[in-house]
Amino acid sequence: MNTINRLPIAYKSVAFAMTAFVLTTSNVMAQAPSTSSAQATASEAKVVVEQVAKAQTVAMQAEPVPQDDPYKMVEVAASRTFARIKAEQENIKNDPEVLRTIMEEELMPYIDYRFSSFKVLGKYTRQVEKKELAEFVSVFRQYLITSYAVAMGYYDDQVVEFEPKGDITGRTDVTVRAVIKDDDRPDIKVAFKVRQDRRSGQWQAYDMIAEGISLLSSKQSEFESILRKDGIAKVIASMRESIRQPIKLQNNDDEAASAKADAKSKSKAEAKTEPKSVVTAQKNTQTTAAG
Repeated sequence: MNTINRLPIAYKSVAFAMTAFVLTTSNVMAQAPSTSSAQATASEAKVVVEQVAKAQTVAMQAEPVPQDDPYKMVEVAASRTFARIKAEQENIKNDPEVLRTIMEEELMPYIDYRFSSFKVLGKYTRQVEKKELAEFVSVFRQYLITSYAVAMGYYDDQVVEFEPKGDITGRTDVTVRAVIKDDDRPDIKVAFKVRQDRRSGQWQAYDMIAEGISLLSSKQSEFESILRKDGIAKVIASMRESIRQPIKLQNNDDEAASAKADAKSKSKAEAKTEPKSVVTAQKNTQTTAAG
């Protein structure tokens, strides 16, 4: 399935226009008479691709996220988030903390973090003081931003396909499923739990499930023992510590690890070669002396 066919109508026409320009540029590259002109055209093509991403992002941001439809809300919010990450790749590489800003602006308006925080606390919601509860909710929001930013550090222009819309008549809680497709890795199944606010009627996501593992359930299990032994203050301190950690890009980590492995391998190879050359030199010296 072509990625453009999955784009909302508001920015599909922009994408088609820019794609046509990319194809035209590609034809020019194929007919380029010299290396220098081909390199120049390739550079222009790169700029055009960046313009495509930025044009899509601008068009997406102009379209309001429909919160009266859980399926459309998740798809549009997620698509806008991924498009902005793609458009700001250069900024993100220079400063991965940009991912926090993107999560704050593109994703969090559609996350019911208050409901999520209560779900994580479970029975302890009614056992803590209001002041501590308010602090927990505030810190948990930042913790979610950090968690999503870290997860997005793995994003590398993969394709996300959403399931067809289901019937939501009379329902106030819906699971929206999607598949993240990557040519180099197996597909990843994800799902977003979405609930409708009884007063406003708007839908917001409150949990994300990846390969059957719920973010809220895992955090509830992680925090439960701390809450039981040390109380909510310890949990808040633990979340603050996680929030303070810098955002790292998976690709950068892979490159660093690869470079480190290459250097280590080269060092070992040199270590194995050096004794052999020394022995050879010693033999040559002995032969000369004997002669």
